[in-house]
Amino acid sequence: MTLTQRARKIAIKGHSLIQLLFSTLAAFFGVQSDQNRHRDFQSHSPTPYIIMGIILAIGLVMGLIVIVNLVLT
Repeated sequence: MTLTQRARKIAIKGHSLIQLLFSTLAAFFGVQSDQNRHRDFQSHSPTPYIIMGIILAIGLVMGLIVIVNLVLT
């Protein structure tokens, strides 16, 4: 089972995958609303947020690598 499959399976029990993505993105950039933060901490497991954070961090690094390679060529 891949990380994204596991995140989807866990997200179905709690929040939707879209809510999970938006919540993680907001926390990632530091603009999470207080209401959403409280909703997220009501969740039973931090695992989907951790998995989504890892996926977003990898995506950010890969995006930066692509941009730097485009600029340097």
